[in-house]
Amino acid sequence: MTRHIAAIAVALLACVAGVRAQTYPSRPITIIVPFPPGGSTDVVARIMAERMRPLLGQPVVIENVGGAGGSIGVGRVARAAPDGYTIDIGQWDTHVGSIIYRLTYDLQKDFEPIGLMSINPQLMVGKKALPADDLKGLVAWAKANPGKATFVNQTAAAHITGILFQQLTGRQVQLIPYRGAGPAMQDLISGQVDVLVAQAAAVLPQVRAGTMKALANLSPRRSPAVPDIASSDESGVAGLYASGWFGFFAPKGTPKDVIATLNGAMVQVLADLAVRGRFAELGLDVASREQQTPEGLAALHQAEVEKWWPIIRAAGIKPE
Repeated sequence: MTRHIAAIAVALLACVAGVRAQTYPSRPITIIVPFPPGGSTDVVARIMAERMRPLLGQPVVIENVGGAGGSIGVGRVARAAPDGYTIDIGQWDTHVGSIIYRLTYDLQKDFEPIGLMSINPQLMVGKKALPADDLKGLVAWAKANPGKATFVNQTAAAHITGILFQQLTGRQVQLIPYRGAGPAMQDLISGQVDVLVAQAAAVLPQVRAGTMKALANLSPRRSPAVPDIASSDESGVAGLYASGWFGFFAPKGTPKDVIATLNGAMVQVLADLAVRGRFAELGLDVASREQQTPEGLAALHQAEVEKWWPIIRAAGIKPE
């Protein structure tokens, strides 16, 4: 009998140990960054991964999977096992604007939102020698030089902004396709193109260094992260807005308790004053506490889809 009881005890302990071993997370978590290293998406992902690691008790690994405007990397997440070990850092270009590509997944049905991290001001910047210092001046210059202004078109967001600029001002510009913000910024600095639209995190260092000039923050109001840059409404073209944000997404079907664990770690990191300061340096506004929830990101994503997909389809935008 004693041996029997001992055997049962050992079996129970083994079961308990097995359950504990399977407690999420029990192995490394991979964050897919759907762009090459070095960009603002990669920088933010690494900030978050470094600080989420001790909270989750497991390594958080960054994997850069670039190509096709981020759609290849996001596709990896859509096809991953829904167990919380593969997630992506998504944004407007990858989870809204990427409908310009032939996707093998559904942006609305194949992902579970984890939480919104930041609202990212989109800046319109001009080359240093541009004869305009704000949107009002740009419109005047475009009027005096019809069809001469060259707008960089390195993302769907930049392409749409160029189209909206033409629609709202009645001025024609040249939309010049580029493969990425890096080469586009180099040509803007060298004066080969006139105007670029990109996240503040990407262009602020150059604006602060004086190699390019900020024309406007493409938002209805100024951003706490870049309070010295006027909004598009203030700058003379009301309604010229561009969206930018960062959020975590998991594959559809990821258990709610796993989502809650990931969200809890994300929220704790975003509450850290050092992280908030780093985000401010990058020109990013930390999302409100309400938006940091899975429901908050889901609501934002749905609103963005409803707003921008009709515009993208009406404009007939295709990959270039």
